[in-house]
Amino acid sequence: MITLTHYIVLSAILFAIGLVGVMRRQNLLALFFATEILLNSVNIGLVAISRYTGTIEGQIFAFFIIAITASEVAVGLGLLILLYKRKGTLDLNVIKHMNG
Repeated sequence: MITLTHYIVLSAILFAIGLVGVMRRQNLLALFFATEILLNSVNIGLVAISRYTGTIEGQIFAFFIIAITASEVAVGLGLLILLYKRKGTLDLNVIKHMNG
C-alpha cells in the first residue's frame, strides 16, 4: 500500500533534482525544465497531503500551480525561442552579457 510517506519522499526527491538542476545548469532550457520539476514536485506533495487529510485546499493550490505552469510554459518557451533565434545559443554565460 502506498502511504503519504511515499508521496512525500517522491516529492522531496523530485524537488531535490529540480533544485540541483536550477543551481547547476547553464542552459536556459535546462533551467526551464528544472523549474517545471520543482513545481510538479510541489504539486505531488500538495495533492498527496490533501488526499490523506481529506481536505480540498491542497488540490486547489495544485490547480493554481498547474495554471501558472501552463502560462509559464507558453510565455517562457516563446521567449526562449526568440532568444535562440537572435543569439544562436541558450547558454547563460553568453546571454548574461547582453547589451541593449
